Amino acid sequence: MKTTLLYIVLVSFFTVPLAQAQQTAAEPARLLTLKETIDLALSSSIASKQASTNKTSSYWQYRTFKSDYRPQLSLSGTLPDFSRSIVPVIQPDGTTDFKAVSISNSDVALSVSQAVGLTGGQVFISSQSQRFDDFNQGLRRYNSFPAVIGFKQPLFGYNELAWAKKVEPLRFQESERQYAEDRETVATTATQRFFEVLLQQVNYDIASKNVENNQALFKVAEEKYRLGRLSRNELLQLQLSLMNAQLAQAQASTELKTVTMQFAAYVGLPQGEKIVVQAPDAVPTLEVNEQAALEQARRNRKERFQNERKVLQAQQQVAEARGKGGFNADLYATFGLTKNANNFSESFASPENQQQVILGFNVPIVDWGRQKARVKTAEAKLQLTQYTVEQEQTAFEQSVFTQVNQIELLKERLRITASADSIGQERYNITKATFLVGRISITDLNIALQEKDQARRAHIAALQDFWVAYYRLRALTLYDFEHGVSLLVEK
Repeated sequence: MKTTLLYIVLVSFFTVPLAQAQQTAAEPARLLTLKETIDLALSSSIASKQASTNKTSSYWQYRTFKSDYRPQLSLSGTLPDFSRSIVPVIQPDGTTDFKAVSISNSDVALSVSQAVGLTGGQVFISSQSQRFDDFNQGLRRYNSFPAVIGFKQPLFGYNELAWAKKVEPLRFQESERQYAEDRETVATTATQRFFEVLLQQVNYDIASKNVENNQALFKVAEEKYRLGRLSRNELLQLQLSLMNAQLAQAQASTELKTVTMQFAAYVGLPQGEKIVVQAPDAVPTLEVNEQAALEQARRNRKERFQNERKVLQAQQQVAEARGKGGFNADLYATFGLTKNANNFSESFASPENQQQVILGFNVPIVDWGRQKARVKTAEAKLQLTQYTVEQEQTAFEQSVFTQVNQIELLKERLRITASADSIGQERYNITKATFLVGRISITDLNIALQEKDQARRAHIAALQDFWVAYYRLRALTLYDFEHGVSLLVEK
């Protein structure tokens, strides 16, 4: 009797919020299919917005790289550079006198430069004008460079522009495929959340039907007990079964609310909106060949470009170690026109030629093996990168094979669990009818009930595993095997 009283107290505690939930359940709820859920997540979820932002960031990073190879127009100047001070001035007889000076220097220059990716150099054209004012002596002078053309060229050194031209396009291709993968990941997660809600809906429906069935059975049992056709022990057992069913219903209601809130938060639904999900009517008819899936994965996934980029960057580090630590030389040359005059217009009239050539070099004599160590370290990292890329490629291909095989196994599991669900329901109905006429015990009825519920949950779990595996296969290959199209957005 103590156990019975404890159950009554617990049932009373849980059924109050349950009654409230049943009252609010009358309000209309939004019905969502799996496809609607995925579309909603792709358009409104935070994860989808993060993927879009990452794609935008990668696009502008690529645009920045492209701009390095285009002409750069710039305007620079100093307006003004004024100075008033006392400075030492050497006199004709060799002595030093201190004079007060008040001067201003101003200059402005317009230049166009173009990087040369093949050589790592730079070609430029500029035009510059300078003005000098001595306020103490009332002196003003102009010095102009109407046109100067020149180039800067590192010799035998590290060419960063050339390596960037190899690496950055690969990085951009990666980002395009990463965006497609991120969208499929969002779809996969949305599918998982969808079936979490569906499973809890099924659990709540099962619990509610079990409460109804146990209430009906208990009423029949009370009548049988009154007529002396049922023992007191069997009546109490049915009463406990009813209480357990009511507790399970209350627990299922709480868990359903929890997963529904998590689901709504992920897909981007307003907080508090009522949701009901609808189980898919059918699953895609897929015939996936392992080699075909692997071919699509190699063609579409970012690994195709990522692995090549990793090796290239390791080779870049070797080239940088060799180029920056050994013999280095820089050639700088200009040819232009120049003229100075007392006024601005005359400084551009009949200018004279101007040439400048500078060749600078740096040769390490003794570095105690530093250069060699840097190169060897970079070469070792290159070799390690090649091994790592090879291992990652093998692991990736194996994951594709595994996912394809899992799809085939899950298709068979779906077929079996669907049949088991139907059989379990039919068997329970037969067992219930047999119990009502007194031919089997309450234990047999409870076993049939548990097996019915387990079969239903197993079918929902199989549905979830199949759909999640389906979207994981899409993410692994970036290919829609149901419709036979690539998931990459063609430009």
